[in-house]
Amino acid sequence: MNGAWPEPRIWTWRYRIRYVLLIAGGLMILMGGVWLLQGISILPGSFMTGQMFWAIMGAVFLVVGGLLALAGFRLNRRR
Repeated sequence: MNGAWPEPRIWTWRYRIRYVLLIAGGLMILMGGVWLLQGISILPGSFMTGQMFWAIMGAVFLVVGGLLALAGFRLNRRR
């Protein structure tokens, strides 16, 4: 290190992208869960209740959000 201060971890591109992936993945998981539950008529009170389209879109968002969150968790380990 020769007396130099190390660069803070939060400012490297890997950590910025990691947080973006985790936040986007988490929001997609949350939104997909709500859409899925409304699509299969478990969560009533919307125009989406009981419609198969929203159940399928919710399942797709759950999978994609899970993959984004998984990528965010794994990004920290790669070097």
